[in-house]
Amino acid sequence: MKGKNNQLYHFFTAQLMKWNEYDNNREMPWKFEKDPYKIWLSEIILQQTRVEQGLAYYNRFIIKYPTIKKLATADEAAVFKLWEGLGYYSRCRNLLSTAKTIVEKYDGVFPSNYEDIVKLKGIGPYTAAAIASFAFNLPFAVVDGNVTRILARFFGMETPIDTGQGKKAFSELADTLLDSKYPAKFNQAIMDFGATICKPKSPLCTTCPLAKNCFSIKNEMTAFLPVKSKKIVKKERWFYYLIVQYKNYVLIRKRNEKDIWRDLHEFVLIETLKKESQQKINNSTEAKYFSQKAMMVKPFNSLFKQQLTHQVINASFIEMKITEKLPLTGYFWVNKKEIKNCAFPKLTNDFLKENNF
Repeated sequence: MKGKNNQLYHFFTAQLMKWNEYDNNREMPWKFEKDPYKIWLSEIILQQTRVEQGLAYYNRFIIKYPTIKKLATADEAAVFKLWEGLGYYSRCRNLLSTAKTIVEKYDGVFPSNYEDIVKLKGIGPYTAAAIASFAFNLPFAVVDGNVTRILARFFGMETPIDTGQGKKAFSELADTLLDSKYPAKFNQAIMDFGATICKPKSPLCTTCPLAKNCFSIKNEMTAFLPVKSKKIVKKERWFYYLIVQYKNYVLIRKRNEKDIWRDLHEFVLIETLKKESQQKINNSTEAKYFSQKAMMVKPFNSLFKQQLTHQVINASFIEMKITEKLPLTGYFWVNKKEIKNCAFPKLTNDFLKENNF
């Protein structure tokens, strides 16, 4: 059995590397990149982000912050504004934190061994392996969604990929298959193969160079692998925003709680457990506080929605113009001209764009 497995492992790696050499035409701006800073930046941007969307952000970051030192000394608000629209803003916070660590601890030079890389904030085993192999050609296998999908289908692995046992099993198998002489090429090949051939939906099984020995193809299991044990149940939240304005000023705050959109800005927020009527919102403490000085109230009529990994955010916006600059704890007044420099969640930007605010 061990000999048979070894033959299968050899077949997999050999065919994958052959496909990469002759048939892999996937183009990426960071492909064959050796600068660990650019590799790190691309990997962080592409976490939870499609390549098509992340590419423009990557290019803008490289232009504005071409080195780790430039990023480490950047204005944080400007970095968040540049990140605006990518979501998962903890990535941006970790990016800034790690850039500062590398400047302070490593004099701006990216560490060149896996053990030091994986200790950096926001860098897990997958990203550390990518940096170590692509930048320094070290023998560490990357294991992401593309990789687990390929391995599960080809080897018939039914261990759920989202369990500790599954993560360990897939990681060990990936390390076994890794071409230790050309780890960077192997890692790039297997990720590209998952993105172009062994795709989540409509995989190209009829032209797949691994088809001859693929468990899923032989057993008609392609649609059922890989296996996940958990089904995400999304929480629904209702946000009602008061856009309180006094002359050319508007009231906003920066979200500081350990919650979604931390470090992004927002207008005066009223959050409810369910969808509420305009009258109910008008009777809220915040709305009543400002309505005493209101000269204009434009009620909400459109619902804006944003899907997050574990949550669905429903938002409506109510514009209020008041005759006095009333204070509100935690909020501050900003000139409307400065709004464009503040980072907001996508649904707020959708509202601002739609209403030419």
